Amino acid sequence: MKKTNEIKVEVVEENTSEKKTNIFSSAWKKTVGGVQKATKSIVEKNKENSIKKKLEKLRPLFPEQFKSEDFHLPNIIKIVDDAVRRDNALCEGAIGWLDTIDGVEILCLYDEWVDESGIQFIPVWKCDSVYYVDSFNRNRYIETTNIFARTNEEKIAELENIAYCLGAKCCSIEIVESSETTDKSKTKTSVQMKKVGAEFIGEAQNRSATLQDNKSTVEFGGHNEPKRPALKWFAYDDNINGLIEKRCGDITAIKTKVLELNGSYCTTMNVKTACTIDKLRGAKGDRTTEKQAIKEYSRKLIFQIEF
Repeated sequence: MKKTNEIKVEVVEENTSEKKTNIFSSAWKKTVGGVQKATKSIVEKNKENSIKKKLEKLRPLFPEQFKSEDFHLPNIIKIVDDAVRRDNALCEGAIGWLDTIDGVEILCLYDEWVDESGIQFIPVWKCDSVYYVDSFNRNRYIETTNIFARTNEEKIAELENIAYCLGAKCCSIEIVESSETTDKSKTKTSVQMKKVGAEFIGEAQNRSATLQDNKSTVEFGGHNEPKRPALKWFAYDDNINGLIEKRCGDITAIKTKVLELNGSYCTTMNVKTACTIDKLRGAKGDRTTEKQAIKEYSRKLIFQIEF
């Protein structure tokens, strides 16, 4: 009887040991499986974070984002060759990318997407050129190397049109720059006069113009039926609006008038934006956008009109 009992005890102990081994093996498999799963999750998450960081750095712009109502075009656009990022898988299908320089946002637009973008570039678009938004039409962008000359011509033409619409016999526009930016108070600024066109409706048959180095003079036939001119650059200038009100209210109220128009009230762009454009263009020397912006800010237009 003792032998039988001893044998039974041994069998029970053997079964218990095997059971413990199986439990340990099962727990080990679960632990290993859990570690592998967690490791895979970490690897995938790290990969996802890596891609996210690369996208944040590259900032590719895709057509659906460009066409979205929530997307707003930056004020500065640079046209670039699409070959720059052609081999980057993260940029596949993009129309360009967004960049930020000194807090100013820029759109680098691929040249092959210019026509499809619907944006008008003036005078014509060229690869590697930098453009700034038109102050009065956000769908038009002006090439920055001649934007200040263009702005200057627009202001001159607008003042001439004001004079004609109000029935002036003649007017003169003199460009004066502050002594802070030049040794001389008056600079020899070449202003290209516009020919008689749509602004004057072909009625100024007696109009003649002479151009000095820093002063333009325009003669008209004169009339006593003043009308309010369309304003852009001088829409919020109190001096110009006061002149229009007086002339339209009483044609005999003014015979001659000299207005000093401050250039800081109607600037093409601020100095910070100009510095950003210089970095994009790699511009240096006396013809930088920054120096032109500072000069424009301190410039004055002396507008003399006679009825």
